[in-house]
Amino acid sequence: MEFQHPVILYYKYVDIEEPERFVAEQRALCTQLGLKGRLLVASEGINGTLSGLPAAVEHYMSSLRADPRFSDIEFKLSEGAPDTFPRLAIKVRPEIVTLGAGIPLKADLDNHLSPSDWKRRLEEDPDVVVVDVRNRYESDAGRFDGALACDIENFRELPAYVETLEELRDKTVLMYCTGGIRCEKASALFRAKGFEKVFQLHGGIVNYQKEFGNEHWLGECFVFDKRMTVRVDDGLKPVGRCAHTGRTSGRLVNCLHDLCHKLFILAEETEAEDPETVLCPECKAAGLTRATADYKGSPARAGR
Repeated sequence: MEFQHPVILYYKYVDIEEPERFVAEQRALCTQLGLKGRLLVASEGINGTLSGLPAAVEHYMSSLRADPRFSDIEFKLSEGAPDTFPRLAIKVRPEIVTLGAGIPLKADLDNHLSPSDWKRRLEEDPDVVVVDVRNRYESDAGRFDGALACDIENFRELPAYVETLEELRDKTVLMYCTGGIRCEKASALFRAKGFEKVFQLHGGIVNYQKEFGNEHWLGECFVFDKRMTVRVDDGLKPVGRCAHTGRTSGRLVNCLHDLCHKLFILAEETEAEDPETVLCPECKAAGLTRATADYKGSPARAGR
C-alpha cells in the first residue's frame, strides 16, 4: 500500500437484514485490527471512513469484500496521519446519510457519470447546471468552477432548499458531493421533486481528482475528519475567503462559542490581528467575546 497512514472512504447501498449484528461483527474486526474512524450501518447499507496501519487497512478491505454483499464495494484511499481519527465509532442509524426527506426515497443508483464523462459534459455542454449538494462550509473551502452551491448548513436542510430551485427543473443537472454517497439520495430527491435530467459524479470529488486533479476545480476538498481539508496542490486555485476579512484562505475552524460551533473560514493573519475572530461573525456581532463564549475546550466538530 502506497500510503503510510491510509484513510479509506467507502459506502454501499445494500440490504442489511440485521444491522445490529453486523455492527457487532464490524466493531470486533476493527478493534482487532486497531482501526479508528466512523462506520454507520442501516438496513439500507453502510457508510464508513477508517484509518490505521497499511496492513490492517488492507486486511479490513479484503475481509469486507469477502462478504458477497460487498464484493464490489469501492474504497477511496488518501493519506492521513496517526491521529486522523481519535477513536472508533460504529453505530446503527435509520439512514447511512441522514436526509429526512419525509417521503419514500430509495437511493438513485442508475444515473452515474464517470469522471471522464463528467469532465466532457462540463467542457462541451454549455447548458448544464452544476449543483454542489454539500454543506455551505464545504463549498466555501472548494468547489467546481461555476457550481451552484446549496445554501445549507446540514444535509437535512436540502429537501426544503430544493424548493428554491424551481427554475432549474427543465435543465440538465450535474450533481456532486465528496465521495458520492449524498448524491445517491439527493438525486433521488431532485427526481421526486420534478427534476427529470439529473446526473451524479460517480465517486464524487475524490474520484474525479484522482483522475483529473484540479481541472475545473477551485480550492480544497473538505473532509469529515481532523484534516478538515485535503488538496491536489498542482495548479491549485484558492477559493476560500475568510469570513471576517475576505482574505484568501482554506483554513476552517469551529466557532469558539459552545452553543454555536459553526464551521467557517478564518485566515491565520486575521486571527493573529484580532484573537476575537475565533468567534464566527454572527456570534462576534452579538457581542460575545472569548471570555464570554462559555468555551469548555470542545474539539473541532467537523462531522455535523
